[in-house]
Amino acid sequence: MDLYAFRELLTPRGQKALGEAVGAVTDGTDPVAAATRLRKTYDAPLAAAALTQARLRARGAVKFGQDAARMYFTPDGLEQATRTEVAAHRARRFAPGARVVDACCGIGGDLIALARAGCEVDAVDLDPLTVEVARANAVALDLGGRVTVRAADAAETGPEAYDVLFADPGRRSTGRRVFDPMAYSPPWPTVLDMVARARAACLKVAPGIPYEFIPAGAEAEWVSYRGEVKEAVLWTGAFTEGGPAEGGAAGAPRRSATLLPSGHTLTADPALGPPDHGPVGRYLYEPDGAAIRAHLVAEVAAQVSGRLLDPQIAYITGDVPASTPWASRYEVLETLPFSLKRLRAALRERRVGTVTLKKRGSALDLERLRKDLHLSGDKSCVVVLTRIGERPFAYICDPS
Repeated sequence: MDLYAFRELLTPRGQKALGEAVGAVTDGTDPVAAATRLRKTYDAPLAAAALTQARLRARGAVKFGQDAARMYFTPDGLEQATRTEVAAHRARRFAPGARVVDACCGIGGDLIALARAGCEVDAVDLDPLTVEVARANAVALDLGGRVTVRAADAAETGPEAYDVLFADPGRRSTGRRVFDPMAYSPPWPTVLDMVARARAACLKVAPGIPYEFIPAGAEAEWVSYRGEVKEAVLWTGAFTEGGPAEGGAAGAPRRSATLLPSGHTLTADPALGPPDHGPVGRYLYEPDGAAIRAHLVAEVAAQVSGRLLDPQIAYITGDVPASTPWASRYEVLETLPFSLKRLRAALRERRVGTVTLKKRGSALDLERLRKDLHLSGDKSCVVVLTRIGERPFAYICDPS
């Protein structure tokens, strides 16, 4: 979809085409048949743009709920966009009335949340099509009075003129995710220069960002939604005043983790040392990924009175059935030094036909293992694969 076709989509004729395309996608019409039908009335670029938007709206409902039916997307923009619940959580930390520059606005998922939180948002993006999409989304959701969107280089926004800098650097290149911050768009040194000039900054980054890239004095928050780590957020400047407890060593980032939709927050406890480790107990605990990314496994272990199976691996074990929102709990039914033959026999003896495989510290290919187990039976279980030192183990467990 090009810029001209998108602008045509916003005209009355384009809106009619979009409505017909949405109907075709909703009804499950064959894509070729839908395109053929639309091209009888509309030119090929408009028909293609309408069908593209209809399909993206259907996909966008997962992140944006009912708003998706009024929004516009690009494929890469939808992939990187923050889901509504996560963006709203982040926006609650902004003061109503704050003047915010959204330096890499994409299709506008974050500016929507910021505007709904009462902020005045000046949004920029380098790509003209993406700018048009973000602007159309602000208008479609009746937020145009709080939002301006323009084409500009993020590095030239002048963050010192605003109360807050918000930045979500591009992390996709030719359709693929980018994990190296130096390959972000704009690259990390440019982002840090903007942060240094801002009164306060909020940076959305990939959950796997290396700690050495986190600015000194920043608070790093990892956010998990329904058990899946969605992002890391770096808060600097005024946001860090009176923030969570210090993360430990001098110069280390302040660390926190958040669970959504519950809103539970976990912060580093400087009084805790490294957790103990020891033999497997009756229960095995798998910490939420946000706690692991935030290096808060010791805090989770303390909540369940547990110890690590191995000092380098984030599986916790304990002897009592403790409950915490920060970990899934499994009752250990059997412990096996790992071998395919031994595990297959144990599962057959238990009549297991359905297995949930989990691993940490193991190089096994889980899908290959699943096929090699040749399971049949009417029972189900969880198998946890890990190692203690250099020795691989399998734990047959029951969710408890």
